[in-house]
Amino acid sequence: MSFLPINKREMDELGWEQPDFVYVIGDAYVDHHSFGVAIISRVLEAHGYKVAILSQPDWKNPECVMEFGEPRLGFLVTAGNMDSMVNHYSVSKIRRKYDAYTPGGVIGKRPDRATIVYCNMIKKYYSHVPIIIGGIEASLRRLGHYDYWDDKVRRSILLDSQADILLYGMGEHSIVEVADALDSGLEAKDITFIKGTVYKTKELPEGYDFLMLPAFEEIVASKEAYARSFYLQYCNTDPFSARPVVEPYEHCYVVQNTPSLPLTQEEMDSVYRLPYMRTYHPSYEKDGGIPAISEVKFSLVNNRGCFGGCSFCALTFHQGRIVQTRSHESLIEEAKLIIEEPDFKGYIHDVGGPTANFRYPACEKQMTKGACKTKQCLFPKPCKNLKVDHKDYIKLLRKLRALPKVKKVFIRSGIRFDYLLADKDDSFLKELCEYHVSGQLKVAPEHISDPVLQMMGKPENAVYEKFKERYKKTNEQLDKKQYLVPYLMSSHPGSTLKEAVELAEYLRDLGYMPEQVQDFYPTPATISTCMYYTGLDPRTMKPVYVPKTPHEKAMQRALIQYRNPKNYDLVMEALKKTGRMDLVGFDKNCLIRPRKLHNEKGTPQKNLSKTKQQGGMERQKQQKQHSKKKKSIRNVHKKK
Repeated sequence: MSFLPINKREMDELGWEQPDFVYVIGDAYVDHHSFGVAIISRVLEAHGYKVAILSQPDWKNPECVMEFGEPRLGFLVTAGNMDSMVNHYSVSKIRRKYDAYTPGGVIGKRPDRATIVYCNMIKKYYSHVPIIIGGIEASLRRLGHYDYWDDKVRRSILLDSQADILLYGMGEHSIVEVADALDSGLEAKDITFIKGTVYKTKELPEGYDFLMLPAFEEIVASKEAYARSFYLQYCNTDPFSARPVVEPYEHCYVVQNTPSLPLTQEEMDSVYRLPYMRTYHPSYEKDGGIPAISEVKFSLVNNRGCFGGCSFCALTFHQGRIVQTRSHESLIEEAKLIIEEPDFKGYIHDVGGPTANFRYPACEKQMTKGACKTKQCLFPKPCKNLKVDHKDYIKLLRKLRALPKVKKVFIRSGIRFDYLLADKDDSFLKELCEYHVSGQLKVAPEHISDPVLQMMGKPENAVYEKFKERYKKTNEQLDKKQYLVPYLMSSHPGSTLKEAVELAEYLRDLGYMPEQVQDFYPTPATISTCMYYTGLDPRTMKPVYVPKTPHEKAMQRALIQYRNPKNYDLVMEALKKTGRMDLVGFDKNCLIRPRKLHNEKGTPQKNLSKTKQQGGMERQKQQKQHSKKKKSIRNVHKKK
């Protein structure tokens, strides 16, 4: 076992004359299966292909793409585990100061829109070599999309990058098929038949049942057309029921083939059994290592995919709605590797995934006919066909707890409390509280106002309240003092200041103020981002209120942290605007106390204080003069 080569010297040491693929990546090279680059490169290696890693190349020096020479089959390009714009900028579009995927956490080692920049660097020197792009940045920008940072609709990243093929979603199947096609001698322009890929063409082949989207020029000109186009795409993300999608451009078509089939459990096990080094390349040690490894080093990936269907989450477009899981044997085998790590302290940090307590597809139908196009499994109520069962997950957790040297197995991934409540057997909740919580359980109700939760695709607040009570009662039965930490989101489409005030009142009654607040972040390919841009709910085409101005978003955020003195003015302004001055006062139900800003005559208090101060100084001056005068008179009398 060894790392893949990251420079020409390491390639030469392996005796390679030429790599089959050069993988250009925006992250540092971490050979751990929580990093997409590691999975794709190891899958290719398992199929006999040589992959060299060009990590965080200097985009100001395009010649660096020549490090390994010309690859035999092509270049693979990804921005990394995160969209490069999300990696670089906060929701306020302020440049971040930390990058967990770079040595020492240093920011600025990759360019904005990294996929596009890297591809154009390659084109400068290897215009004839195929380029295949993938990863989350490419996957979520595969067709025309609203870009929050430019505040406009951008065309498919396939066109802007000049790449030949785009892989979207989970790429284990598609990358091998593309590699085999190139290896057989096919030109990249002729590889138009592989599931999970996007390509560009001048002419559409005959005989395909294409779903034709509005033309790119139309979605740029009309927000209604954009919303319709987005929802057509959203309803075509299932591998069993989707049709090929076509987006017309002025001079070409961008064609999205149907998604790749989900991995079987055997395939999942084989992917996670590949010979990962499970850490970052040793060359980064001198710079402080890669911070992101600490989050995953002692954790187990239990599943992928999610049928939760939250509006603000891009998983539907990227991993899909069909849950895929690893076997108990696979997870225990990896747990034993974790236990043998020299710095293992006895704690497995997580056994999860997008949603930790999903161990099955939502229903039997999904594995043959796919997920329902226009219905959700859990929203607004759990579907009557939903398979709700935690038995297999409980068995897995018990096996992991029983391993030697394991003191505690935590569950830190999100759990769906509505799915938990739908289980008539409360065994999982009992075991969760007894063995898998470290004093606090983090859950994501996101909001408490039902109209906002409706827009979010989340269950009504009564469901969370019911879970709170059951969680509290279970801990009392176990004689444990453990708490819920709710994740909350401000400024989501549908949230007016009125709903933001309601959330503040809820937190007041809870006696809790979050240390951090997540503003809604309009990332590509989510229903919520479509609402943010168009002001329409694409599911119904009805108007949605969208808080957009930085000032209103600041007020909504401040209301969640109303106890922070720095937020006083914003909270006061929000309460005035909503006619909720009943929440300003000294009563226990008030959010903030009033400030006595003016005297009876209307003089600002600050000026009044200054006047009093000046008056006091004048009095002191007069008293001194009077004292001097009296002393002078006494001296005159003495002389007499």
